[in-house]
Amino acid sequence: MRGPHNILRLAQTGATFERTGAMKVILDAYEAPRMLRIAARVVGWPIQWLGFKGDPSMPPVTRALTALGPAYIKFGQILSTRPDLVGNELAVQLRVLQDKLPPFSQAEARRAVESELGCPLESVYSEFSEPVAAASIAQVHRARLAETGEEVAVKVLRPGIEKAFRKDVDAFYFAADFIEFFSPSSRRLRPNDVVAHFDGVVRGELDLRLEAASASEFGSNTEGDAGFRLPEIRWPESGRRVMTQTWAEGVSLGDNAALDAAGHDRAVLGERVLQLFLNHALRDGFFHADMHQGNLKVAADGDIIAYDFGIMGYIDEYTRRVYAEILYGFIKRDYHRVAEVHFEAGYVPADRDVDEFARALRAVGEPIFGMDATRISMGRLLSYLFEVTERFGMETRTELILLQRTMVVVEGVARSLDPQINIWKVAQPVVEDYIRRNLGPRALLRDLRKTAVVLGRFGPRLPVLVERALVQQMEVEAPPAKSGWRGRIGWGLGGAAIGAAAVALGVMLS
Repeated sequence: MRGPHNILRLAQTGATFERTGAMKVILDAYEAPRMLRIAARVVGWPIQWLGFKGDPSMPPVTRALTALGPAYIKFGQILSTRPDLVGNELAVQLRVLQDKLPPFSQAEARRAVESELGCPLESVYSEFSEPVAAASIAQVHRARLAETGEEVAVKVLRPGIEKAFRKDVDAFYFAADFIEFFSPSSRRLRPNDVVAHFDGVVRGELDLRLEAASASEFGSNTEGDAGFRLPEIRWPESGRRVMTQTWAEGVSLGDNAALDAAGHDRAVLGERVLQLFLNHALRDGFFHADMHQGNLKVAADGDIIAYDFGIMGYIDEYTRRVYAEILYGFIKRDYHRVAEVHFEAGYVPADRDVDEFARALRAVGEPIFGMDATRISMGRLLSYLFEVTERFGMETRTELILLQRTMVVVEGVARSLDPQINIWKVAQPVVEDYIRRNLGPRALLRDLRKTAVVLGRFGPRLPVLVERALVQQMEVEAPPAKSGWRGRIGWGLGGAAIGAAAVALGVMLS
């Protein structure tokens, strides 16, 4: 429930950062000015007793986020993939949040499995190990199916995780209301919509049946992708709080030393993980939206193995085309076309100047090209982009939040593997292939065919639908008038003609 009681939760957040020493680490990492340090100390020190102590054996920031709960841990997971934003040392510390959190007991896991599957654990698994990985929402056990002897991974939700997440999300809603009320200029960023979107994603992640379904669909889409594979879901041994899948053996994509020792080419892996994400987002419109190192392994043969499908992203075909055109425009340095696409899609208010917006985009894009990747400051780039969006009145697009976030995460993963990677050069062949297949004459014919099929499906009803729409419009614009029989016949014949033409076009294009 949203309300003033959430002030305590937000106060606990600041107090926990002060008590664990995380506040000082963050201020040092960003070289905060002296006055800001003093202000943070004056505000934070008196209330630090409200904060959680956390695990003293952990580094300060990891300790604070872990103590605060799953929603904060999710935030830390994103930052762990961006050493260019938080520094290499802090990024390594935060990587612990991906799959090395304190587990809950095996006894609790056994009870959860037996309760969910409705039978003794031994009747399903002949072996059931201690936890091998523990994340913010669930943990994984290595097991063996009693019936087939197959080695599997069993994912079990943390006890009480739903209640813990609800408390955090309620506080986020309260913070969003507070920000919108006291800072009207922030409303264009739609903080409440952002929190609502995050809320919806997390609710889906807390039902492992949905994750299993996502994994199945994702596997069907990507079965032909070279150098990429997924574990298979074992449906009879899965439910809302338990999910069983084949065991995936490999080296963590976040362990560079182990990757080098195994003889893997990290530069190749960095390029592949970025191109795979772009292919899934553009080609399929269905992508893994939590592609940090903790969810990726490299098999002995060099294939990238993805798992943990609790957060998946979907974008419709029109949005994919817009996204591809924007990327393609940046790659080709055609900033005017990028600006036009923003206006055509409604991302920028129509009363703004397209040429001025194109110049602002040029100022964002030009520093990228011809520059050594290690010299690009993503922090400064993101800061300037924020200034541009504010100046041109762009609103947050909630349907693109996961896409944008995952792009940031995947870029961070690629850079952690190869700091010299040229993001634009790697993306170019994937984007060009999509453009060639989906924005040319052949794509136009395909669109017409789909439209004709849909119209043909409604052919018999078109006369009635057209007449009803026109009558409603006439009632709005003028006093009701009686329609003559000639008019009715005319509109009926016109609607029938449209339906017949749609059907005929569908047949010709099929």
